[in-house]
Amino acid sequence: MLEIFYNEFYKYKELATFLDEALYKNVKIGWPLMSIIKIPAYYYQQFDADYSLDVPAEGFGGWKKADLEINLDKTAVVVMHAWDCGIREQYPGWYNTVEYIPRANDICSNIFPRLLRTVRNSSLKVFHVAVQGEYLERYPGYDAAVKLAENESRSLDMIEGDPVVKKLWEFRSDYVVPGINNKKDVSSGFKNLDFAKEARPLEHEGIAANAEQLFALCREQGVNHLVYAGFAINGCLLVSPGGIIDMVRRGLMCSAIRQAVTAIENKETARNELGKELGLWFVSIISGFVYDIDDFIDGILSSHQ
Repeated sequence: MLEIFYNEFYKYKELATFLDEALYKNVKIGWPLMSIIKIPAYYYQQFDADYSLDVPAEGFGGWKKADLEINLDKTAVVVMHAWDCGIREQYPGWYNTVEYIPRANDICSNIFPRLLRTVRNSSLKVFHVAVQGEYLERYPGYDAAVKLAENESRSLDMIEGDPVVKKLWEFRSDYVVPGINNKKDVSSGFKNLDFAKEARPLEHEGIAANAEQLFALCREQGVNHLVYAGFAINGCLLVSPGGIIDMVRRGLMCSAIRQAVTAIENKETARNELGKELGLWFVSIISGFVYDIDDFIDGILSSHQ
């Protein structure tokens, strides 16, 4: 009955933040929780190549599933680049080049509410990774992360481009992505950037705009395992500041939730979302595990003794 109540309550988006804060405070009052639980996790067996086959890699074990321990006290769900991108009529050029926006919107509407209210009603942490901008000043969690990371080095030397390479970059911008006809809308969209309402940070949740701030949040809260949700699994979640590659280099395990991510697709991959499949495979072999949303949520709920 309580789950039915939550589902009905969440239909009223303006009350969602109120409910999340109330659930968070109830947990802190002392609901009995188990810290270490088992959750079914997908992993990819990247061995053994069979050289008797025409394609030796076809001998690999492939995707497998195992019940593996996870320490809720040491784990955080990271919601990364979950934006309110407006509607296509507002920014047609943005939608023209970022074709996954409708899929991301669907995930925000249908996956994030259930995922985040379950996580917030547990001992798991929730962090957010965003892009630097004035909108972040409205969120206390960003100010907290900035202060925590004050002493973290961000030194990154850059090579100055010559006129030839600058022309090459300009060519890419015009003819690879986002395209001459789309630049204006993409720029306008980013000027009005904000979190999707379903992914809006609560007051106590840390917000990082770079790897140093996310690392500082992890260190301050004792987190060593990050489970990513957001967009896109083969793009920003991998290589943007605060993404998986950044954090693996800092010693954190980084996993993902299959139904809570989408990917950058191209003409040849979009129909079957092959970009997403390769992105999840890459996460599995370099950094962590892939969780199914129902398994993940059921596992968290089982932590309530």
